[in-house]
Order: sequence, then structure tokens, then C-alpha cells
Amino acid sequence: MEKNGFRGFIERYLGDKAFFKMVFSVAVPILIQNAITNFVSLLDNIMVGSVGTEQMSGVSIANILLFVFNLAIFGATSGVGIFTAQYFGSKNEKGMKYTIRFSMYWGLVLFVVGLLIYGGLGKAIINLYLHENGSTGDIASTLEYGTDYLTIMVIGLPPFVFSQVYAGTVRSAQKTLPPMVSGLVAVAVNLLLNYVLIYGKLGAPAMGVEGAAIATVVSRYVEAIVLGVWCHASKKLPYFKGVWRSLFVPKAECASFVRKGFPIFINEVLWSISISVIAQCYSVRGLATVAAMNIQSTMNNLFSAGYVTMGAVTGIIVGNILGSGDLPGAKDTAKKLMVFSALFCTLLGAIYVGLAFVFPSVYNTTEEVKRLATAVMLVAACFVPLEAVVNATYFTIRAGGRTVITFLFDSFFAWVIPVPVAFMLSRLTDLDVVRMYLVIQCLEIIKLIIGLLIFRSGIWCKNFVGVPAESSESQA
Repeated sequence: MEKNGFRGFIERYLGDKAFFKMVFSVAVPILIQNAITNFVSLLDNIMVGSVGTEQMSGVSIANILLFVFNLAIFGATSGVGIFTAQYFGSKNEKGMKYTIRFSMYWGLVLFVVGLLIYGGLGKAIINLYLHENGSTGDIASTLEYGTDYLTIMVIGLPPFVFSQVYAGTVRSAQKTLPPMVSGLVAVAVNLLLNYVLIYGKLGAPAMGVEGAAIATVVSRYVEAIVLGVWCHASKKLPYFKGVWRSLFVPKAECASFVRKGFPIFINEVLWSISISVIAQCYSVRGLATVAAMNIQSTMNNLFSAGYVTMGAVTGIIVGNILGSGDLPGAKDTAKKLMVFSALFCTLLGAIYVGLAFVFPSVYNTTEEVKRLATAVMLVAACFVPLEAVVNATYFTIRAGGRTVITFLFDSFFAWVIPVPVAFMLSRLTDLDVVRMYLVIQCLEIIKLIIGLLIFRSGIWCKNFVGVPAESSESQA
């Protein structure tokens, strides 16, 4: 009786074997790609950090700026991707072709905007993160390294756009192997070239920061080529067949994509800018803080792959189920995915705590930087389970097309609460970066409560592309 009761409890909140098989089939390839990509980024960061604190800080600041572009592309593809997921669920291949084309057009526009901003204002923006406060680092050198790195990285923006559009499409259709394989090839190329170009191995000159940027750019082109060839050659991905024989996207579909997708795009852009603004607030405490936050964010990216992956999986699976018309099934699946995400990321958080005491020691930097990095990492580790639930809630609401709600829940919240608080703490108090970071992270508890209330209300549970495949195809 107790066994049956326990089993019933597990299946109610975590699912049965079929549920886990479905989740793992989608999640494992994405998790592997994200984890390996972030691990290689970690090694890349260590290699640059081994050259010097100024180099590490310059690259870190440049990557903060590139983070805004990356999230803008993610927002553009994700905004259209909610249609891709539901079109796949309703077996509408024509609709999927339209989402591929529209996502690519949107990405190319963002590339032009990014090129103009980074090319014209990159150095001035980097300079906003450089402050004299302590004895660690040289501002002029840090500015030069950051500008050099950003200039080269701009060359890698076009293949990044291409890869995000194609990877987002196949993931929305629960085909996660192509982006995983292409990503693994890319990180292998990146790691090899990092070793050769940063340190000057195999007869190559030692290029330091510039070598790291070149390695990343080359790896992005390799990833785009591998992914593009796979998608167009595979018979299991029919929606790519003939997708570029026409550049047409019907006016009605364009209007729908913009109406529901634009709030997601704006949300990602504003949220990424809010993260950059908060990082600038931390930087007021000096270059030691910039270096320490860089070390922390590098490790944090590795562990955040857990809840980022589960968020993406939640959006894909719930979106597919909503597209098939099974609204009760979508609610039940979303609940189970949220519980699974929380438990999985609790384990990751515990591992993160242990590594916080040893990871900063691998960097060639000052003891002050290492001490700050360890303290901030410990704070971040404690919030990994909370971030998992918040992330799962966000992707669940978005899967139902409630993009205005996700905008209010995510970026609006960031600009109304964390950004002003960070600004005031950095300018009006003498709190060190560890206490500042703790206060900002605690604000996520408010967001968690709001997200759970929205999730429980069920207002997100909606099919917006139609269920019958025949009807959908005729309309597309």
C-alpha cells in the first residue's frame, strides 16, 4: 500500500517511464551541447586569464556587450519558435518553412544593427565598465584588449545568426541531435585553435586575446556549415527541403509572428541590457570586481546549462502538446517538468558549492580577485534551484503564446526592481560586491512567487495555431 502510494506520488509529480523517456530524448542532446560549449568557454576563459588580469577583464567586458546581441537573436528566433513548436505539433510543414524564413530575415536585420553599434560605439561602451578602485589591473590596457577582442568577434555574428535560426527550428521539432553534433564540432575547433593561437603553438604566433577571438569566429563558421549541410541533407527534416526556393512569407503569418514574437524579442533585449547594466553597477567597485565577476560568470554559465536546458525542453514539449490540442496534458506535463528541473538543479547547486572553493585558484590573478570570486560563486550556487523554477515557469508561459505576460514577468520586472536597486546600492552605499550580489539575487524570490501564481492560474494554456493538420496546411 505504501509502495503504491509512493509510486502514485512520484508519477503525479515526476511522471512515469514514458514521460522520462520523452524528456531525456529531448533534454540530453541539448544538455550535452550546452554543457560542452560552456565547458570549452570555461577553458577559453582560463587560457585568456592565464595571460593576465587585464586581458581577462577586457574579454569579459566585451562578452557582456556581445551577450546583448546573442540574447537579441535568441529572442527573435524564440519569438517565432513558439509558432514552430505548435506548427510541428499540428504537422504544418508550410508554416514551419515560413518561420525559418522570417527568423532569418529578422536575424539579418539585427546583424546590421549590431555591426553599427559595436563598430561605432564599442570602445566607448567598454570604457563605462572601467573604474579605478583598488590596486588590481590597468584601465588603459584593459580597454585596449576589450576593444581588440570585440572588433574581431563582430566577424562571427553572421554564422551565429544562421546557426541560431536552424538550431532553434530543429529543437522546436524535438530533433536535438543536429545542433548538438555541429556544436560539438565547433567547440573542438575552438579549443584547438585557442591553444594554438593564444599561446603560439605549432608554429603560430602567440596572439593572446586576438587569438581567442579568431578561434571563436572560425568555430562559428564551422558550426554553421555543419548544421546547414545536415539540415538540408537529412530526410528526417522535411521542412528544410526547398525552404529557400522561395523567400515568401504570407502577410498574415508575418503579422502573427510580429504580434506574438515581438514582445519576446523585446523582452530578451531589455533583459540582456538589464544584466549588462547590473554588471556595470558591480564594476564601479573596481577592476578586481570585474575580474572576479568574470570568473564567477564563467562557472555559473556551466551550471546554468542545467536550468537553461530544462527551460528550453519545457518550452518545446509543452508547445508541441499545446499544438496538438491536448491542453490538460500540457498542464500536467509542465508541472512535472518544473518539479524535475528543481530537483535536478538542486543537485547541480550542491556540486557548484564544492567547486567554488577551488576553481578561482586556476587563474593567474591576484588573491583579492580569487577571494571575491569564491564568495560570489557561493551565493550564485545557492540560487540555482530557484532559477530552475523561475526559468521553467517563464518557458511554460511563453509556450502558450502569452508573450506580453512573459515580457512583464521577465524584463519589466528586471527594470523595475533589480536594476534600480543595483544602481542605488552601487552609488549610494559602500557595500562590497558580494553583499550587492546577494541582495540582487534575493530579489528573484519575488519573481518566483509571481511566476508560480501565473502558472497556477492556467491562463498560459492555449493553442493558437489550430489542431487539424489539413486545415493548418490549407491556410498556410
